Amino acid sequence: MASQSFSLPLQGKVAMVTGGSRGIGAGIAYELAVRGANVIIIYTSERSGPLTDEILSKITSLEHRPHAAKIRGDLNQVDIPTKVVDQALAWLESSGRPKNIDILVNNAGVEVVKALGTITAEDFAKVYDLNVRGALLMTQAVLPHLSAGGRIINISSVGSRAGFKEMGIYCSSKAALEGLTRCWAAELGKNGTTVNAVNPGPVQSEMLDNIPKDIVNAQKAATPIENRVGTVEEVAMIVCWLAGEESRWVTGQTISASGGWAMY
Repeated sequence: MASQSFSLPLQGKVAMVTGGSRGIGAGIAYELAVRGANVIIIYTSERSGPLTDEILSKITSLEHRPHAAKIRGDLNQVDIPTKVVDQALAWLESSGRPKNIDILVNNAGVEVVKALGTITAEDFAKVYDLNVRGALLMTQAVLPHLSAGGRIINISSVGSRAGFKEMGIYCSSKAALEGLTRCWAAELGKNGTTVNAVNPGPVQSEMLDNIPKDIVNAQKAATPIENRVGTVEEVAMIVCWLAGEESRWVTGQTISASGGWAMY
């Protein structure tokens, strides 16, 4: 039993991952399940449905058979986080499990790459409504159902502390998410809940394709570990550590997952 507990440190936990159909979000959902968590994946568009099904199949094929579910919801809409959480609780109840959520990973995000002079109010709303407001409303919706000693993990970016041309909206939205992380950590810690952020550097994923190549190449050249971009798995393993018991004395922190490109 001791060895099983060690190999499945998140066994019995329930984790929600937003933006979990692809890239870093999908990697996080899978790695949480590998460690024993039951995972609820939140995805946005109809075209992401088949990708989400692939992740669910991969999760439920694991030897220890974790449970997994998908819920579609556009977190740009203010009423969706509550509806998503209600569906998650109904799924837990239908399977005879307590209606508690232990881990929330706010991963869903979007970027707009535009020069300052061309940014529109619609561009600003598109990014901030999801990257900032979406994370806030999702956390609010989960909060009444978050277990004592819960884990809230926000996926930010090294861009929150760096200046990249034509990425002002995205980078500033991630800086706002870091600020929320610290404030929530100060507010929610009385029952052992921790709130932290992870800042990936460039990671080989679909989102990386939208970043100007000169920025990516410069980051690779300045990355101490092997002059390369990171992998989804490397970021996911950091998130899983924050989701576990071993990180219980860490809160309000932002961890740079960038191979040393950014050192805080």
